Amino acid sequence: MALVYIVDDDPSVLRALGRLVRSAGHQVMSFSSADEFLQQTPANLPSCLVLDITMPGLTGMDLQDALVSAGHRLPIIFITGHADVPVTVKAMKRGALDFLLKPFQDRDLLAVILQAIEKDIQQRKQAEEHGEIENRKNTLTQREREVFGLVTTGMLNKQIAAELGTSEKTIKVHRARVMGKMKANSLAELVQLAERTKNSY
Repeated sequence: MALVYIVDDDPSVLRALGRLVRSAGHQVMSFSSADEFLQQTPANLPSCLVLDITMPGLTGMDLQDALVSAGHRLPIIFITGHADVPVTVKAMKRGALDFLLKPFQDRDLLAVILQAIEKDIQQRKQAEEHGEIENRKNTLTQREREVFGLVTTGMLNKQIAAELGTSEKTIKVHRARVMGKMKANSLAELVQLAERTKNSY
């Protein structure tokens, strides 16, 4: 089950979109303003946001900026009654999934919603995997972290030993512990794990 957030200041649009999205089997949460949306606690479900770009107070673009600044990666589908190329380009560069011009076909919106939900599912899966890798990395000692970092750059045990001022035998022990704690069966697997967490180093 997926959840579709809808934000639009037109009550008739909210009702119509809500009915349409529910008919496709999704849960719906509707909001008449960006401020109202920001006050709710995000549900732990695959989700996306159908967002009107032109609203009083905080606009759709303002809400997108707020979500991006807060680190939220919720896929956004903008809907608008006015074609504005510069605004569209800016929204897409900021990560919007699509831009639909009113009036649009129901099937077009539902198709984009499916894409958005699939994207969110993949993002959540990646975040979960990243968290699991981080948990493993947190079990490493400081020296094991150093060995992990050097091994995954392609350095040989002998080179790592010279770099860290210890014996090759000691590096072999550390390397084996790193492989075990990171649950890597090969150097290739260890390198992949390092690549997936390099932004957190």
